[in-house]
Amino acid sequence: MSTKNSNSSNYSAEHIQVLEGLEAVRRRPGMYIGTTDIAGLHHLVWEVVDNAIDEAMAGYCDMIIVTIHNDNSVSVDDNGRGIPIDTHTKTGKSALETVLTVLHAGGKFGGGGYKVSGGLHGVGVSVVNALSTKLIAEVCRDGKKYVQEYKDGVAVSDIKIVGEVKQNGTKIRFWPDVNVFETLDFNFQTIVNRMRQQAYLTKGTTIQIIDERLEKSIRYQFYFEGGIKSYVHHLNQGKEVFGDVVCMGKEVDEGWIEIALQYTQGFQEHVFTFANTIHTTEGGMHLTGFRSALTRVINNYIRKNNLIKEKEDNLTSDDVREGLTAVISVKLANPQFEGQTKSKLGNPEMRTAVETVFGEFFQEYLEENPNQAKDIVSKCFLAARARMAARAARDTVIRKGALEGMTLPGKLADCSTKDPTQSELFIVEGDSAGGSAKQGRSREIQAILPLRGKILNVEHARMDRILGNNEIKTLIIAIGVGIGELFDISRLRYHKVVIMTDADVDGAHIRTLLLTLFYRYFRELIDKGHLYIAQPPLYKLSFGKRAEYAYSEEQKIDQTKTFDDPEKVNIQRYKGLGEMNPEQLWETTMNPETRTMLRVSIEDAERAEKVFDTLMGVEVLPRKKFIQTHAKKVRNLDI
Repeated sequence: MSTKNSNSSNYSAEHIQVLEGLEAVRRRPGMYIGTTDIAGLHHLVWEVVDNAIDEAMAGYCDMIIVTIHNDNSVSVDDNGRGIPIDTHTKTGKSALETVLTVLHAGGKFGGGGYKVSGGLHGVGVSVVNALSTKLIAEVCRDGKKYVQEYKDGVAVSDIKIVGEVKQNGTKIRFWPDVNVFETLDFNFQTIVNRMRQQAYLTKGTTIQIIDERLEKSIRYQFYFEGGIKSYVHHLNQGKEVFGDVVCMGKEVDEGWIEIALQYTQGFQEHVFTFANTIHTTEGGMHLTGFRSALTRVINNYIRKNNLIKEKEDNLTSDDVREGLTAVISVKLANPQFEGQTKSKLGNPEMRTAVETVFGEFFQEYLEENPNQAKDIVSKCFLAARARMAARAARDTVIRKGALEGMTLPGKLADCSTKDPTQSELFIVEGDSAGGSAKQGRSREIQAILPLRGKILNVEHARMDRILGNNEIKTLIIAIGVGIGELFDISRLRYHKVVIMTDADVDGAHIRTLLLTLFYRYFRELIDKGHLYIAQPPLYKLSFGKRAEYAYSEEQKIDQTKTFDDPEKVNIQRYKGLGEMNPEQLWETTMNPETRTMLRVSIEDAERAEKVFDTLMGVEVLPRKKFIQTHAKKVRNLDI
C-alpha cells in the first residue's frame, strides 16, 4: 500500500446503500460491461480504477498503482480510506462483502460516501467480482490489514486480519473468467493510455502502471500538476497552434466545471469530454452547452466589433469548431449517464451551467486578448467560406446520386439483393483486382467498387476539396449515407463495407487513406461495426496436387514444414489481388464460409486521433519520428 494520511472514521458501513442483487451479471455480462471481447476485459480494469479515482476526487487518495501480473490477473492499489469492513445493517454482511457481491451497492447512492463519483451505477466492483474466477480484496484501515477472498463472485472466507499497518488503502486483485471473455490478454498500452488520461483529469494524483509479464517488468508513472491544460498541450504536440492553451475552472451549484482549449491550423475538431473523469465518448449535455456558448460568443464578438456585415449570416457551430482542440471536464454529485458504459451525460442542468460559465469566461478572454481573438475569428471565417463551397459540391454529389437512382456509379458492380443487412461492398484498387473480384464474388450479396489510384488524403483537406475528388464522390454515392450534415446511417446500402487492397506498400497506403476517410467522415459506420478489412493470403504453397495458402510469413514457414519434401515446394507471393484468379480470390478472401476479415473498431479515441494526426497530417517531423521508431517492427514489406 502507498501512504497518505486520511481520515477513515467518517466512512463506515452506513455509507453503503443496497439496491438489488447480482445474479443477472453472470447471465448477461454484455449488459454491464458492453462486450466480452478485449474491450470488455479492459472495462473490468476501468471499473476498479474508477473507485480509486473517486477516492482521489474526494481528496483521500493521491497514489494509484495498476499492475498486470504474469498470471492474467490485474491489481489496483490505492491509498484512500479503505473500503469499510464493519457490518452493514441491511445485508448483515460486512460493507466490503456487500460492495463486492451486491449489485448497486456502494458509497455513491446518497449515503454520504462521495460528493462526486464516476461509478454512477455502483455495479463496478461487484460486476468485476461476478466475472472473475478469483478475487482478493485487501483493506488497510484503523491500523489493521484485512483480507478476504472470493471465487466466482462468492466469498470463500471471512474477513481476516493479517497484520498491522500505518497507512489506509484498498487493493483489489482479480482473475477474469476465461469462460466469459474471448481473451485474457490485457493490452499494456491500452491501460497506459487510459491511466495517462486519468492522471490529466485528476491533477495532483500519481498513477503507476506496472507490467510484470515480461522477464523485465515495465513501469510507467504519470503525474500532471497542470491537469487538463497539460492534456490539451499533449494532444496538440506537433501541430501548428494559435497562442497558448486557454483554461478555466469554476465551482458552481451543479458541481465543478473545467475547460481547456486551443485552436490549431488543422481542419479537424478534437474535443474530449468527461464527467467525474469518465470519458463520455458520445458527449452529452456538457458538450452541448460548450458548443452553444462557443458559437454564441464568437458571433457576438464579430458583430460587436463590426467584423461582419449586418445582413450576413452568423457563423455556424461547425465554422467555429474547425481546428479546435478542447477538453471539457465536469464533476457533479448525481450524474445521469446513458448505459452502464457511461458514454453520454444526460444531466440537463449541466448544459445550462457549462453554457453560462464558459460563455462568460470566453467572452472576457476574447475582449482581453484581441490578437488571439483576431486569429480565431480569421480561422472561423475561412472555415465558413469553405463550408459554402462544400455545400455546392455536396449538393452536386447528392443530386447526382439521386438522378442516377438504382443505376449508381457506372464502375460499381452491385449485388442483386436489396436487403442491406445481407449486402457486402468490397472496395478494391484498380480494374485488375476489380475484374477478379467481380467474377469470383457471390452476385447475390456482394458488390464490387474498383477505385482508380489513391484517393485524396482528407486529413488536411476541407470538404469542398474532398467532394471534388471523383473516387470519393463515387464512394459516397455507392454507400448511400451521405456526408456531413446530410449523413444518415439508416440509408446505408451495405451492412458490411470491406476494404480489400493489395498486400504491398501501395495497398497499405490506399487502405490507410480509406481508413482516414471513414474515421473522419463516416465514423458511425465504424462505431456500428460496419467497416471491415479483407485478409487475402500472402503466399500460395503448392507441390503436386496439394495447395495451401499462408496469410503471414510465420504461417508460410510453418506450412512449408508440413509438406513431405519442403525443398520442392513452389511458393508464390501474391503482391496484388489481380494475380489471383477469380476462384482463388473467392476461396481465400471473399467466401463468407471460409474467409477471415478484420472488423475495424476504435478502442481508444485519443490514441486514434494521435495516429491519424501523425501519419496523415501536414506536419512532417512527427511522421518521420513515428516511422523511425516503428520501422523495425514492419513485416511482410515489399518495396
